[in-house]
Parts: sequence; structure tokens; C-alpha cells
Amino acid sequence: MRVTTENQEVHLSILDQKEVSLVIKREDRIHPLISGNKYRKLKYNLEEAKTQGFDTLLTFGGAFSNHIAATAYAGKIHGLKTIGIIRGEELAQKWQENSTLKLAESHGMQFKFVSREAYREKDTPQYIDWLKEEFGAFYLLPEGGTNPLAIKGCEEIITTNDADFDIVCCAVGTGGTIAGISNAAFAPQKVLGFPALKGDFLQEDICKFAMRENWKLITDYHFGGYAKVTEELVSFINNFKLNTQIPLDSIYTGKMLYGILDLIQKGYFPPNTKILAIHSGGLQGIDGMNRNLLKKNLPLIDI
Repeated sequence: MRVTTENQEVHLSILDQKEVSLVIKREDRIHPLISGNKYRKLKYNLEEAKTQGFDTLLTFGGAFSNHIAATAYAGKIHGLKTIGIIRGEELAQKWQENSTLKLAESHGMQFKFVSREAYREKDTPQYIDWLKEEFGAFYLLPEGGTNPLAIKGCEEIITTNDADFDIVCCAVGTGGTIAGISNAAFAPQKVLGFPALKGDFLQEDICKFAMRENWKLITDYHFGGYAKVTEELVSFINNFKLNTQIPLDSIYTGKMLYGILDLIQKGYFPPNTKILAIHSGGLQGIDGMNRNLLKKNLPLIDI
């Protein structure tokens, strides 16, 4: 079954001033835990895992990974065991303080905490063979869930209802979502990706799956890198929710919307441009982020 989500128009004074329209596709409403692009990426992979007769999913992620939380819950409701290879040995002694990992464990996920050095080897055949020796047979989901079946799922984000938009925007983690959106976008739509990570190294990864050249990365709104948060970003997220009733997370969608509105303010988009922004979920991570913000005496994100 193909799931479609509603498009919600945003009403802000800056949009009227610049004569630009902004609509948000509420992929976050698919499911509280398997929401947004995580639902899309897991959909066909779960079907394939069952078809191949696997009873275990193994995947990778960090402390606030939406993919880890979604995989754990999806595994539970589909009767599959789940194993998470988690970046950061230091988390082994304090994972119960992390709301994302605690949530994943409550849905049956088994963890293996590894050093950042070891984690960098996660895509090598030798490392995968080593994991198979320890855990036995498993269906492998890459970090972030990005593989050809995930791209197939992300292509379903765009529907015929979206044909009138000039620009489609999405947050970028591993690059799978923007690749799927690029493949499914209507001509002559342009796709803009807002990376949550610092640097432009994602170009090559995206090119592995994107079949068209209708996309571009906007790399100026990472706020210091993955999971980096500033008081300015938190203030923006809270004000955006106050004015639109749309919650954003600080790792992906908050940075994307900040970037979109900043570009609008700077006149990046011509008058009468119609923009569609994909809300890729990720709201489960807000609680854990707030715990970190509290330790740093920074304002909290409104839940």
C-alpha cells in the first residue's frame, strides 16, 4: 500500500513580502516512531528481509539516530530481531541516559557499541563478515537505511499532487532521501538538499542513486555539523512552531527550514516561486537533545 501525506501551507509575513509560497509535506505524521523518510526507507527493505527468510535486522547509527529508533520498532511489529551497531564506546556505560537508545532497547534492539575508528570500517566486507561471525545471519541495513530499496521507497514521497511546485527541499543525512526525491520529481522541478553534516562529501554518495541532475546541496546551514545545535537554531524552531503549529527537530528539519527561510529573506528565490519542503520526521530525538541542551544551560526545544 502506498502511503500519501498531506501538504500544509505555511503563512508567514516574510513569504508575503517576497511573494513566495511555502508548503510542508507532513511526512512526520505517518507514524510517531517510523515516520517520514524512515518509513519510506524501511518499507521495501522489510519486505525483502522477509522474502529472503531472515529473522534478524542489523544496522548502524549514532546516539540520536532516528534510523536506529525506527528500525527497532519496525522489527518489533514485524516479528524480526534487531541489532544496532552504535558509534561511540563511551555510550556502553550510559546508554540508558539516552532517550533514543532507551526507546530502541525497549522495542527489543540489541546493541553493540564500537569505537569511532571501528565504526568507520562498517561498510567493508571484512567488518560485515566479522559481525556475521558474532551474530549469525542477518539482513543488513546500512547507516541511515540508504540502499536501492530505500531509494525506491523515497521515490514515493513525491506524488501527482506535487507537480505544481517549482522547488522541492529536503534535509540530507546519508543522501538516500534526496536521491529518491530527485528521481521522482517532475520536470522542470529543482531539488535542494540541506545537509545536516559539515562538508560536501555527500555529492558522490548521492550520485550513486540519483539518476538525474536536477538537485543541488545547500551546505551553509549545518550549524557546525551533525547534532550540533545553537541557541539561535533552538529559538528559530520554537518560534516556527509557535507561528505555524509545526514541530521541527534540531538535527534535520529545523536546519532545513532555517535555511529555506533565510534564502527567501535574501531573495534567492524569484517572486511567485512555489516551494515544497519535506518534513522527514525525527521528532523522537527532541527529548534526548533537550537533555544535552539542559546540561549546557541552553534553551530547550518546545515539544
